[in-house]
Amino acid sequence: MKMLITILLGAALVAGLAWASPEDDRKAFIEHYQKRFPKVALDDYVNGVYAIDEAAYEQWLEIEEFAPYELAMAEGKELFETPFANGKTYADCFPNGGIGIRQDYPYFDTESGQVKTLELEINECREKNGEKPYGYKKGPIAAISAYMAFTSRGNKLNIVIPDDPRALAAYESGKEFYYSKRGQLNFSCADCHVYNPGMMVRADKLSPALGHPTHFPVYRSKWDDMGTLHRRFDGCNKQVRAKPLPAQGEDYRNLEYFVTYMSNGMEVNGPGARK
Repeated sequence: MKMLITILLGAALVAGLAWASPEDDRKAFIEHYQKRFPKVALDDYVNGVYAIDEAAYEQWLEIEEFAPYELAMAEGKELFETPFANGKTYADCFPNGGIGIRQDYPYFDTESGQVKTLELEINECREKNGEKPYGYKKGPIAAISAYMAFTSRGNKLNIVIPDDPRALAAYESGKEFYYSKRGQLNFSCADCHVYNPGMMVRADKLSPALGHPTHFPVYRSKWDDMGTLHRRFDGCNKQVRAKPLPAQGEDYRNLEYFVTYMSNGMEVNGPGARK
């Protein structure tokens, strides 16, 4: 009976989102979690699963005292400030010299007609300056992104959907991906993070989707390494036994556009540490 109620509530949420504007979607998204976890303050969702798991939250605070992402962040700062062969740096590619801008990503670029993520533009900067691109899931690009996120801590996500039908189409594409079932297990992103946050999957508690993008890139204990949001997308796809998609491909960029818009107005607190 409980499972049936969950399914019906989920179907109602999807039905409501299907005919709503992006801002209506976001408000319904927030309302859904406030009803599910009435004791959790909205601002606490930037802490991911630790917002709904008090015991794990206390352990996480201890981990944060000696944050495992600090080495990567220091590496990212060094890479960010090291000139390319032509003498330019990443600062020459970004507004405000690349400092304190994480909250504006991803955004819809009306010139190219596509969603641009921070990691995508890091590599575009490299290629524009005659350097080879990095891999998109981990390594140097995660380190640079971690440093740039750190310079934006406390800034609130400001994801804009311009008055352009292509931008709305990209957003809707990301939303459709989020709620569509896939893989041999026939799961959607929403099955875990909208309908069932707080439930256990083996030894792990499912986290709420609200606030998910705020703390990326993250150091995951499971990885013993840093990873980008698209690395996490890829891992989720594999866990439901779906065909992996290319990091920074259109599907994942549109997905990032949707999930980040859902957390609009929440503070950037990346890089983060997670299980």
